Amino acid sequence: MTQLVFSEAELFTEHDYAGAHEVMGRKLHGGFLADGSYAPPRSLIRSKAIETWTEALRERGGHLLDADSSLLVGIRVPNLAQHQLLLRNGLGQTFWNQLTTTGKIEARGRALAEMAFPDLAPVIASNISEMGIGHLNTGLLSAHGLDEGGIPEEGIGGHDAMWFAARDLVFGLDVFDDVEPPERIGRPEAESDEPVMPEIQRPIETYLSFLMNLLIIEFRAEIGFAMTQEIFRTDGLFPGREAEAAEAAEIIERIRIDELVHVLSLRLYLGELRGLDFNTVDGVTIAGSILIDRMWDDLVRWATIEQPPLAARQQLDLIEPRILAHPDGDRLLGEFRELAEDPTAQSPQRNPPPSAPPPERPR
Repeated sequence: MTQLVFSEAELFTEHDYAGAHEVMGRKLHGGFLADGSYAPPRSLIRSKAIETWTEALRERGGHLLDADSSLLVGIRVPNLAQHQLLLRNGLGQTFWNQLTTTGKIEARGRALAEMAFPDLAPVIASNISEMGIGHLNTGLLSAHGLDEGGIPEEGIGGHDAMWFAARDLVFGLDVFDDVEPPERIGRPEAESDEPVMPEIQRPIETYLSFLMNLLIIEFRAEIGFAMTQEIFRTDGLFPGREAEAAEAAEIIERIRIDELVHVLSLRLYLGELRGLDFNTVDGVTIAGSILIDRMWDDLVRWATIEQPPLAARQQLDLIEPRILAHPDGDRLLGEFRELAEDPTAQSPQRNPPPSAPPPERPR
């Protein structure tokens, strides 16, 4: 009989690692198997559980939420060519800041380990105990949060520490002043108090919105991960640190492998919710697909139309004065702007997410 109910201990089960994951003296999560391949933390049973729930969803006629990072293709500032221009001319602060803020945003994700998702059982007209969404409070959200922010009390770094390790490999330690990320990276709360899902209780709507925003953030991160790897792998950008840059790209690849678990799980949760009926505040039922699709379409509109130009303008306001402070600032700013006008420079070719961990040697 197929197992569909898992304990938190099972979902936290680690692989039997043959090699520890350590970089620059930092102890990081995950590890290396006997064949040298990297395996994510807490994934021995969790990944299998996600596959099992996904198959059960398909057998019920459902499917994972049909979305991937291609939703967010469009303008990025800086784009790949602009980053390369800045680094070749000794203007590394923009890239350093990006690596730092990404690491700090990842650290915030540890809050998931402390979050209690509301009980969906009274709202859903079906038994969810054998679904992924029935395990949000019994290991899935906690594991996701620990992936992002690690277990500092045990000296184990997560994605936050991995980003800092990659940064320090190519730049060295403390080369620029520290920088903080924006307070919010998801969609801001609407000025209106009008709910998007008035048919259901507001706390449930809030958490469904949270899951969707989290998936959008993961998609945006995937594009950023791929660009970061391309920068690390560009010849001549980190003179004297070519080996370190190659290792930094490998670290980002391990993060991408970890994030595959997150993306698949979020698409699973939303796919499960689409296939269920919700009990409304009026005492009737409504198809989950109506609720989920309505909110998802609204969020995608913001993420693809409304948010990109705002983010681009914000970045330009920070970067252009930095360029002008360079001795050859006027020329460089002109080149920087020309690269932004080239449509091929807006969306660099992205590496596809890894389908399986690539072979690596234990370090």
